[in-house]
Amino acid sequence: MAAVVAATRWWRLLLVLSAAGMGASGAPQPPNILLLLMDDMGWGDLGVYGEPSRETPNLDRMAAEGMLFPNFYSANPLCSPSRAALLTGRLPIRNGFYTTNAHARNAYTPQEIVGGIPDSEQLLPELLKKAGYVSKIVGKWHLGHRPQFHPLKHGFDEWFGSPNCHFGPYDNKARPNIPVYRDWEMVGRYYEEFPINLKTGEANLTQIYLQEALDFIKRQARHHPFFLYWAVDATHAPVYASKPFLGTSQRGRYGDAVREIDDSIGKMLELLQDLHVADNTFVFFTSDNGAALISTPEQGGSNGPFLCGKQTTFEGGMREPALAWWPGHIAAGQVNHQLGSTMDLFTTSLALAGLTPPSDRAIDGLNLLPALLQGQLMDRPILYYRGDTLMAATLGQHKAHFWTWTNSWENFRQGIDFCPGQNVSGVTTHNLEDHTKLPLIFHLGRDPGERFPLSFASAEYQEALSRITSVVQQHQEALDPGQPQLNVCNWAVMNWAPPGCEKLGKCLTPPESIPKKCLWSH
Repeated sequence: MAAVVAATRWWRLLLVLSAAGMGASGAPQPPNILLLLMDDMGWGDLGVYGEPSRETPNLDRMAAEGMLFPNFYSANPLCSPSRAALLTGRLPIRNGFYTTNAHARNAYTPQEIVGGIPDSEQLLPELLKKAGYVSKIVGKWHLGHRPQFHPLKHGFDEWFGSPNCHFGPYDNKARPNIPVYRDWEMVGRYYEEFPINLKTGEANLTQIYLQEALDFIKRQARHHPFFLYWAVDATHAPVYASKPFLGTSQRGRYGDAVREIDDSIGKMLELLQDLHVADNTFVFFTSDNGAALISTPEQGGSNGPFLCGKQTTFEGGMREPALAWWPGHIAAGQVNHQLGSTMDLFTTSLALAGLTPPSDRAIDGLNLLPALLQGQLMDRPILYYRGDTLMAATLGQHKAHFWTWTNSWENFRQGIDFCPGQNVSGVTTHNLEDHTKLPLIFHLGRDPGERFPLSFASAEYQEALSRITSVVQQHQEALDPGQPQLNVCNWAVMNWAPPGCEKLGKCLTPPESIPKKCLWSH
């Protein structure tokens, strides 16, 4: 804690002394914040992380000019809970992004979900307003699509993107196509005004999202500190890329999408440099969860040496690529082994703005400034939740599994495989196995693939168990779960008539309202 306070004081002093950080009035201006959140991109998808095709030159250069985190995690192995955790700094079990309809089940925000981000949660852009930030989200929101959950009601000033995944196309009778919004109102729907060719994979969405980001940076860079949350979804199945990138990757269509994203990020970093604001812009790149191996090989990525993928609490489901870039502040070419979390981006961003997190609630994110600016390592656990259940915990190099499963035998026999080619006996189970009395423990340094559990009788096991058990008990004793938001579904609440549909003549008639329990099978 002393290191965190010291780093925050150091940064406030830097603001006062740095002429580059002065606003038009001469008052110190905190740095701009650019968070680049990928969708279903895996730890092994970047050249700098060992991807053999080496098709991410801009991200690789970002790593060379900044800091790489090999031990960085999402807060959940699924998109909606992970994003809720990033923007609140709180585990999904606290902010309500989980279900109690079944034990240890993943849940997210499809069109029929009734819930969303609660008003009681304080999101990062809402808090950054106190420091004069202007905030924009580009891409996927995924924290609820009903009017009360709109991102502009939760701190963002601008939005271009969608409330849901780009699944479809639908017939607008049984289910509507997903809307795309500009600020408060829809401006079209996927597969209509915003086409995605499922056969060829062609779509111009990443280029549209890039232009939205560039325009926002140009407008804000010289006037206000900005927070830009660029949450593009081209690497989420159905994967897409624009025509100039299709067929250019050694990795197929998924690689095409990665190459276009890499190119887009390169253009954003170049613009920051051209505007002479790179040294006053903190940029962080990561992903919302591991690669969706169920979509491989054509539409899924790589989790490198790690076990399984999205939907699971094995390393492949939650360990993410993570790069930090801030010329003149973060020294080039660094690798930092801090155990990091996407929730840390909440607390770190507040620290950059000279703000402190809310004191009336538990905050799970750490301030990473000591790691970023001074190379320090802070002791902390990583907690792996699946729905309402704490599945595993990592402390230092040791990871303990209290529950294991991938998915049910029924789903597996239907061809749904979260761990293709990675069967590990007694670990990648298709029944929910209880290990709470005698957890499976792995040393992630020697065994990153979680294939060789420590002997229960070994001194190493006993010492690791004691340390992890103490941390987990403290967490569970203090835990106050939020009201679950992902329990109730209702087809009447889907995107039938979003704001702005009247102007476009695209309002649809909803069916009868019949709330029911959501059925989550994974």
